[in-house]
Amino acid sequence: MESDKTPSGDGMRSELLSASGWKDYELLDSGRFEKLERFGRYVLARPEPQAVWDRSLSEDEWRARADAVFRRDGRSGERGEWTLRAGMPDRWFVEYGGGMSLKFRMGLTSFKHVGLFPEQAANWAVLIDMIKSSEKPVNVLNLFAYTGGATVACASAGASVCHVDSARNMVERARENMELSGLSERPVRYIVDDCKKFVRREINRGRRYDALIMDPPSYGRGPNGELWKIEEDLYDFVELCSGALEKTPLFVLINSYTTGLQPAVLKNILTKFFGDRGGRIEAYEVCLPTDEEGIVLPCGASGLFRSDKAEKR
Repeated sequence: MESDKTPSGDGMRSELLSASGWKDYELLDSGRFEKLERFGRYVLARPEPQAVWDRSLSEDEWRARADAVFRRDGRSGERGEWTLRAGMPDRWFVEYGGGMSLKFRMGLTSFKHVGLFPEQAANWAVLIDMIKSSEKPVNVLNLFAYTGGATVACASAGASVCHVDSARNMVERARENMELSGLSERPVRYIVDDCKKFVRREINRGRRYDALIMDPPSYGRGPNGELWKIEEDLYDFVELCSGALEKTPLFVLINSYTTGLQPAVLKNILTKFFGDRGGRIEAYEVCLPTDEEGIVLPCGASGLFRSDKAEKR
């Protein structure tokens, strides 16, 4: 993890948290609304709406390097198709370095996703440090948990985790990633459910967690057609989740990939619910480093509450 405070044109400084420590991931180039990435042995070209600048590599170099290229179907919004070079598998595996051996299964989807958000390794490093420094066992609630990157990271640091996602295939992938990382014996509950309904039931049961991670989608529907819009629903959802936490949680992490939600928005939400719980609140852009001096690829925003105890450790 690398932290940088970059001056903006008006003299203000914006904090960037940049992922590092990867063994099998590399952002090779970005520009013209695409990114060229290496996941293990294979190189992928995917759309990237934030990459409004020009590329460093030529079109011929992109074509020569890419094993798989994703193109959106203009008629179906986010969906699209991959064009594959001979020998490109439907699944393969990558490893995160950073002083630990965390492994993940990769696969191509019709929504351009591959089963991993590598920029989140910047947050994993922070959470791992806090969990390892805790003087007592840590029980983490991970909501909208996808294929379990944060679950694997927290479990590797010694935490028990409740992993919740409404997509059964994503929860099964998380279980597989735990096994690949040699962590199948760690205490993890795998829950296939609507996150809001699950949190309400946990509150009614009187169950409380020491830490919270949430990675909500910008837009989605629950199993019974419940509509989710992050701009309209996030504030109320964080309020609900605050009731499932200990009075002073070790940490609360909110991730957002919605461009309209700036880091300050996440900081304000956390301040409303955790500003008086004895800790520090920060917010930042999560980025991926590039080889070009001064250029990073923004990949979303994060807001983090960390308790005073976490600060002192």
